Amino acid sequence: MSKILNLQRLILAIAAFAVIAVASAAALADTITLNTAPGATTGGGPVSAAVTFTVGQNGALTITLTNNTVNPTDVAQNISDLSFHINGLTATAGSLASNGNTIFVNGGGTTSPGSNNVSTGWVLDSTGPDFHLNGLAGSVNGPAFTILGAPGPGGVYTNANGSIAGNMPHNPFLNGTATFTMTIPGLTSVSQITNVSISFGTTPGVNVPVTNVPEPTTMMLLGTGLLGVAGLARRRLRKS
Repeated sequence: MSKILNLQRLILAIAAFAVIAVASAAALADTITLNTAPGATTGGGPVSAAVTFTVGQNGALTITLTNNTVNPTDVAQNISDLSFHINGLTATAGSLASNGNTIFVNGGGTTSPGSNNVSTGWVLDSTGPDFHLNGLAGSVNGPAFTILGAPGPGGVYTNANGSIAGNMPHNPFLNGTATFTMTIPGLTSVSQITNVSISFGTTPGVNVPVTNVPEPTTMMLLGTGLLGVAGLARRRLRKS
């Protein structure tokens, strides 16, 4: 009897884990985060960035761009563009909105606060299926309002050269992160976003591809596989 009870407990534990895995997959299906590969560089030095895509209701897409490069040296390490592809879909014209906080970097690398929650001025060059968020050509604020990484110790950009520190055409910068929203009719949590790349600097075309995190479908398959194991165990229990 104890062996039967232990097997029943094992079945219940496996089934519970499978349900948790499937539920997690459903939650993750609406949001995905992509990162530049470790060791990525541009002409200005190493770069590190992340982009998060979140699918909402009625085709709403929210994009968060984050510059993870700490104490950058050159404006070529700032994020200025984002490109991606969604097969067969196009955005509603004029639906792009964006916001971020700005910061000024003074001549010695010290900073002065800018404005919070202001429009980035970036434009949507292409409404799809090849999308391009552009912070340079056509932007209201370019070549300013590129996304700058965090400062060094003491809140000072000690590594910053003249392309960042005290450079009035490039100031102010977006402080670390910027958020973009648009409407893409037909977009759902199962739509595939591909060919994602982040551009850096004030010269167009400096593109760095990003890498994927584990797909939610992997977790879904794991969950359904465990459910299959649980079903097999039940059948063996009945036979015994």
